[in-house]
Amino acid sequence: MRRRPRHVLILLAVLSCCGCLLQAAQNPPATQPWTFVVSGDARNCGDLVMPAIAETARKGRAAFYWHLGDLRRSSSPDEDIQSQPEHRAAPLSLADYQRVEWDDFIDSQIKPFGSIPYMIGIGNHEVIPPKTREEYVAKFTPWLDTPTLRAQRLKDSPADDRVKSYYHWIDRGIGFYFLDNASNDEFDDVQLAWFERTMARDITDPSITTIVAGMHKPLPDGYNTGHSMNESSIGTQTGRRVYADLLNARNDGRKRVYVLASHQHFYMEEAYNTPYWKDHGGVLPGWVVGTAGAVRYALPTPSPKVAMTNVYGSLLATVRPGGEIRFEFKKINEGDIPSAVTKRYGKAFVHWCFANNTNVTGVARRVYSVFR
Repeated sequence: MRRRPRHVLILLAVLSCCGCLLQAAQNPPATQPWTFVVSGDARNCGDLVMPAIAETARKGRAAFYWHLGDLRRSSSPDEDIQSQPEHRAAPLSLADYQRVEWDDFIDSQIKPFGSIPYMIGIGNHEVIPPKTREEYVAKFTPWLDTPTLRAQRLKDSPADDRVKSYYHWIDRGIGFYFLDNASNDEFDDVQLAWFERTMARDITDPSITTIVAGMHKPLPDGYNTGHSMNESSIGTQTGRRVYADLLNARNDGRKRVYVLASHQHFYMEEAYNTPYWKDHGGVLPGWVVGTAGAVRYALPTPSPKVAMTNVYGSLLATVRPGGEIRFEFKKINEGDIPSAVTKRYGKAFVHWCFANNTNVTGVARRVYSVFR
């Protein structure tokens, strides 16, 4: 094979360097701390809890809010929708509820965030029949195809004009990924190829210091394997592959890596600090924050040192210059529900959400009919 002349090699090296400098100029790292807010699982009582999380985002001056899926229950009417004044006297049928549940989510759980950018994610309840992934994408295209996400999608692949349930964007040196594992056949080959191709570019980009991967179901082999990607053999296999990719980004790419998920209706830190991952490559920092309104679940046994249930709230993430991220759980108490929300749903239902929306304490979950 003919060797290229030395002046050609020098020119190629200069062009490559210029490309890296251009990327860095387009994606300058932060010089001051900044914040974002994350939570997931907003069914059951999400219409009450999410407006309070919006207040957390406002007070924390969040650059965006990130929802990790399970917007509504879908399989049966959410208690909060049933408790709305217009539905107390004439309860919705299941078919009527399924026609309005996502519109309710937009009105009750997105609009309270006002001008704060809203990054939306798909969960397993978004694909419960008759709902489909295609219907979800069509309904939430305004949030899945924002100018930021569209520009990044076309930058990653100029021919990619299709809006999808998974996405990637870059903000001040942080590469964010939302991965769709809502159904047991994910991650499929197309999504894996996209993720690994896009991740490879982020790893080689010197302006990107940090990778944050968000998804609905936690990656496999953490705590509570019965409610994670271990739910299916495909999920177990492909989830382990994504975990290995993220390990590679940390170990070989020298990026900071953080993994965020919900699906499990409690709060947990060190979600992957398990014997399996200690023996299979290493422990990634991971959080589970399925605390945006869904019925609360018992913690797994064993649990990590920091884990809480029977709580609502969100993660306030503070990004420091250099890409380190500190996460703080911001709990929502009964008194934090905005007064306008309490007036609409009634104090009795607000209290029910805090006292009875649980499968943990042994207190019987009173059915909604007690508020009619």
